[in-house]
Amino acid sequence: MPPASMTTAALLERLVAFDTTSERSNLALIDFVEAYLAEHGVASRRSSRQDGKANLFATLGPQRDGGVVLSGHSDVVPVAGQGWSSDPFALARRDGRLYGRGSCDMKGFLAAALALVPEALAAGLERPLHLAISYDEEVGCFGAEALIADIGRSGLRPAAVIVGEPTEMRLISGHKGIAVYRTEVRGLEAHSSEPHRGASAIFAAARLIGFLEELARARREGPPDEAYDPPYSTFNVGMVEGGTAHNIVPRHCAFTWQVRLLPSEDGTAILDAFERYAEEQVLPGLRATAPEAVIATHCLAAVPGLAAEPDSAAEGLVRLLTGLNSSEQVSFATEAGLFQRAGIPTVVCGPGSIRQAHRPDEFIEIAQLEACDAFLRRLIAWCAGGTGL
Repeated sequence: MPPASMTTAALLERLVAFDTTSERSNLALIDFVEAYLAEHGVASRRSSRQDGKANLFATLGPQRDGGVVLSGHSDVVPVAGQGWSSDPFALARRDGRLYGRGSCDMKGFLAAALALVPEALAAGLERPLHLAISYDEEVGCFGAEALIADIGRSGLRPAAVIVGEPTEMRLISGHKGIAVYRTEVRGLEAHSSEPHRGASAIFAAARLIGFLEELARARREGPPDEAYDPPYSTFNVGMVEGGTAHNIVPRHCAFTWQVRLLPSEDGTAILDAFERYAEEQVLPGLRATAPEAVIATHCLAAVPGLAAEPDSAAEGLVRLLTGLNSSEQVSFATEAGLFQRAGIPTVVCGPGSIRQAHRPDEFIEIAQLEACDAFLRRLIAWCAGGTGL
């Protein structure tokens, strides 16, 4: 007896039920998908660079070069502190929408791809259709690097990658990159009545944060790239911590900051300018009273942007399948830039709206899943011998 098929909504219900918040393991979800594929006679393999986490890669159709990778991440952002109207890990249907953490970002796309596995296998694919599921996208795209390396070792050379992040099924050909840093300042404690005997790490950190604001202002006033909203690279200081008490000159302060870079901008130059300012303008003042003072910046994550390639195989294929005559660029980051850096033409196109991602009561419209199903059916037909590229 052939294995029973599952609808996209039914598979989404199963996937949402796995709490794959980035700080947790995703192995239960990977076990489920691996078993689901095996039930349909599809072999898959895992890759990982971290205990308790795994990517999964599978090929439908012939094991040869060409074909298309459908790529999505398995992890989701936390729900702690958010006001949900229902259990975030139990899919709820209300008013034509499916609510649950990850329903939009981006288990909806994964569910659609898995639901159509039986149809793809029955279609007699002439071009391979690859499924790629990664871990830890939300905290730095750490799993994708191991996944892409595994694809490279396999000897397969896909012709295109479609990253199914929520774009309302619009074609996204470019996006900003992101770099995340943590800067730590160590000064010298003293009684607050004698601040000249100490070295305030918080005052020093404030100067460094002010410098980041100057860098941000310079980009707002510089030549815009109107393809993006906003049309310039942006900075954010998201977390600051330090000090012991109001009457102690603080010895320690740390802050986490990020820059979202236009694909054309060099992130190394920004970090170099920041570290030069710290070394030449801030650190000497600290060391005047605290020779042991230190300012150290560590990169927590760096994800390249996706540069638009209007003539690429990936963009041409999605235009063919959707009938779209234009593409867009966005400010959020995805794993697409990593695939592009590995030499595989890549675009972003998936169901749902990015405005629903990361929010309480995250949802995806059922109509969006239906549109994704229709898109993937056209892709299957193309992989089964359709022409046009």
